[in-house]
Amino acid sequence: QVQLVESGGGWVQAGGSQRLSCAASRSSFRIEGMGWYRQAPGKQRELVAVVTSGGSSNYADSVKGRFTISRDNAENTVYLQLNSLKPEDTAVYYCYAAARITLDTTRDYWGQGTQVTVSA
Repeated sequence: QVQLVESGGGWVQAGGSQRLSCAASRSSFRIEGMGWYRQAPGKQRELVAVVTSGGSSNYADSVKGRFTISRDNAENTVYLQLNSLKPEDTAVYYCYAAARITLDTTRDYWGQGTQVTVSA
């Protein structure tokens, strides 16, 4: 079992910045992909950014150039730096981790979510 504990988030004015952190509990499973998704009211959960254990990252087009994902493999912690925030970035942000269970199987884990609210 892997538990994800998120921190950061809150209220910020448009153009401001936030930093989200997510730490995975120690586990016998190897943590592979980690990242962030978000869900705005009335919308589906969407990918924000993910990063592999090797450091390769992928971003949603809507956040490219504004958000930066990083990872500390030794601590199984993933960070998301949110810059130049816009009101449309308002959402609950969920941490995500994929754990290697067997050679052929991974299991997804989710954090409890942290609210980011951007006012115009």
